[in-house]
Amino acid sequence: MKNDLLFDFNVDKAAKTVFITREFDAGLSLVWYAFTKQEILDQWAAPAPMRRKTKYMDFKVGGRRFYAMISPDGQERWLLQKYTSITPKTNFKLYNTFADKDENPELPGSEWDYSFSEENGITKVHITIFNESIERMEKLTEGFRVGFTLMLKNLDDLFAASSQN
Repeated sequence: MKNDLLFDFNVDKAAKTVFITREFDAGLSLVWYAFTKQEILDQWAAPAPMRRKTKYMDFKVGGRRFYAMISPDGQERWLLQKYTSITPKTNFKLYNTFADKDENPELPGSEWDYSFSEENGITKVHITIFNESIERMEKLTEGFRVGFTLMLKNLDDLFAASSQN
């Protein structure tokens, strides 16, 4: 497993946008699967000690995903996503917003754009997150960076474990 993989995390407050680029020591199909399948997302996409629980996920244009980040004391923070564009194995886009347990969105939200490419067995994922308001943008503090970094490390660990099986 490579340890010198690229990880860039940049915030442009004026543009209300976060830019993330991350490389994975795994093939494109496996990385795409990890980002688009509920059963895999729930295994890695929460920073410890949090966990993730998906109520439903319909990965298609116009489809939705409704899931919670759950704290160790059982507090649930629900999120609602709507898939707006999907180009298999290269790109997908979604609209993301916090919500209550009854799926009522808390606006404003953010637009996420994921792009995938592979070279020599290393898959690069570019993520652009545009926030509809500066207030929402300002919530993306160092805590978001730390949490997102931990989630991506979880995915590295999952890939490493699967390559040993």
